[in-house]
Amino acid sequence: MIHRMLKPPKSNSFFLFGARATGKTTWLEFHFPPEDPTVLWIDLLRADDEEMYTRQPDRLFQQIEQRKRGGKLNWVVIDEVQKIPKLLDVVHRSIQKQQQAFALSGSSARKLKRGQANLLAGRAFSFRMHPLVHIELGHGFDLDESLSWGSLPVVLEESSELDRKRGLKSYVQTYLKEEILSEQLVRKIDPFRQFLPVAAQSSGSILNFSRIAREANIETKSVQRYFEILEDTLIGHYLPAYHSSLRKQQRLSPKFYFFDLGVLRALEGDLNPVSPQSYAYGRFFEHFVVLECIRLRDYLERDIKFSYLKLKNGFEVDLILEEKSKPTLLVEIKSGTRVGHESVKKLQAISKDFPTPCKLQIWCQEKQPRLQEEVEILPWQLAMKGALDL
Repeated sequence: MIHRMLKPPKSNSFFLFGARATGKTTWLEFHFPPEDPTVLWIDLLRADDEEMYTRQPDRLFQQIEQRKRGGKLNWVVIDEVQKIPKLLDVVHRSIQKQQQAFALSGSSARKLKRGQANLLAGRAFSFRMHPLVHIELGHGFDLDESLSWGSLPVVLEESSELDRKRGLKSYVQTYLKEEILSEQLVRKIDPFRQFLPVAAQSSGSILNFSRIAREANIETKSVQRYFEILEDTLIGHYLPAYHSSLRKQQRLSPKFYFFDLGVLRALEGDLNPVSPQSYAYGRFFEHFVVLECIRLRDYLERDIKFSYLKLKNGFEVDLILEEKSKPTLLVEIKSGTRVGHESVKKLQAISKDFPTPCKLQIWCQEKQPRLQEEVEILPWQLAMKGALDL
């Protein structure tokens, strides 16, 4: 088993959210083994468990009482808790009355939000499980593979390109069937199906709902709602525009990044390996860096705010990192092995509009760090290590 960066709390109840196949169940089984007599496991993907607790949610409270009378019960694990939102009322009561600790996993927050589910009023921590990060993969990490196939554990376990393609195509179909259709998140599946490839092609770009609506031949309001569904089902992340009193006009629409490059490429309909030096390679490298930063921030539980900036003159900062008591960090992401003078000058020009001094960095694939006119040019691994205190 690959060692994951996420660490479980010792005794406090918690939610563990994450898209399907990110490894939530495997992680829970490792830390809270189903065969452990001090652990009660409930898997709501099993039809009989789902039916029983849907009909009799209070059965959970009774089970806990019985287990506590018969011996020690340290943890109750409920996998895919979003399937029965009402069960969280029982969980809340058990935490209060029985002092029971719960580990609650879910692959979607939408059903919980829509049903105004009891989210335990701060009595449970909240964590996020992501696809594998480069640190978790260790010596097995391969950048070109990650750009081509993403880093879902179930995909990387496959040894052949053909099986990886099959796995990613199957993932997309499973998402449509089990997360969208079965949970009735949209009234009609066809417009949503038309939307997905267009949304994938827009990943990493500033969102233009009207343009996406035209290309997908659906209404603009539907596009906005569909992006909310993608976020709530943990299939992507918004990257907001930087807000400050800059002199130059800035564009305030967010960007949206799909959570995994393999899934993104499957939605685009192109699962051929990505060629270095191609436009796609540069685009996916930027995606990779942004996604790694989001994942690592979550695992390290750091209060870092990420954003991007694009000015009216077309100058853009790919990633801005803000953290209290630290200077703002402006990052240009380059996939090349040699950064040109033009990139340095552009970053310097943008930094002059900031109200406070900033650190300027270019994250790239150069082998050694160097300094050019107050701009640090860094190998991306070294840059992340410094920026996130890894």
